[in-house]
Amino acid sequence: MFESLGALATGPWIYAAVVVSVVLDVFVPVLPSGVLVITAGTAAAAGSGAATGRVAHAVPDLLVLILSAATASVLGDLLAYRLAWRGGERLDRAIARSRRLTAAQERLGDALARGGGALVVLARFAPAGRSVVSFCAGAAHRRARDFVPWSALAGLSWAAYSVALGYYGAQWLGATWLATAVSLAALFGAGAAAGFLMRRRPAS
Repeated sequence: MFESLGALATGPWIYAAVVVSVVLDVFVPVLPSGVLVITAGTAAAAGSGAATGRVAHAVPDLLVLILSAATASVLGDLLAYRLAWRGGERLDRAIARSRRLTAAQERLGDALARGGGALVVLARFAPAGRSVVSFCAGAAHRRARDFVPWSALAGLSWAAYSVALGYYGAQWLGATWLATAVSLAALFGAGAAAGFLMRRRPAS
C-alpha cells in the first residue's frame, strides 16, 4: 500500500494539496495539514525505495515538499495577519472579550518589541497557536518586518520537522501504518510541548 502511495507522491498534485491544506489551516485549525505533510514524507520514502531497499522509477523531491509546506505556512500567516490588520474595531472587541487572546497578544507584542520571536516559532507547533499569533500580530498592528522573518523561520522549522518525521520514520520502521502513527505521535508531542511552553511564558 505504501509503495502505491510513494508512486502517487511523485505527481505534482501532492505539492498542491499540501499548499492548500497548510494555507487554510490558519483559518480552520482542525484541518490535518500536519498529517498530510507527514504522510507525504512517508510516501516519499516508500516511493524512493528507501524503506524497502528497492529503487523506484522516480523519487519525490523532499526539498520541494519542505519548501512547499514552509511557503504555504508563511502565506497563510500573512493572509491572517493582513485580515486582522484591517479588521478594525470589531476584531479588537473580539480579542478584548477573550482573556486567552488578550494575553497572547500581550506576550507576542512583548516578544516582538524585544526583537525575539521564539513565541512565533513555538506557536507554529502548538495546536491553533499559529492562528492566535498571526491574528493577534495583525490586530495589534505589529510591523511586518518584525513578524514575517519569524513566521518564515517557524514555517521552515515546522515543515522540515514534519517531513523528516514521515521520511525517517518510514526508513527506521518501514513504510507501514505504524511508522505513520509514531511520526504523528511525535508531531503531536511537539505540539503539546510547545503549548505548555507558551502557557508558561509570563505575560507582559
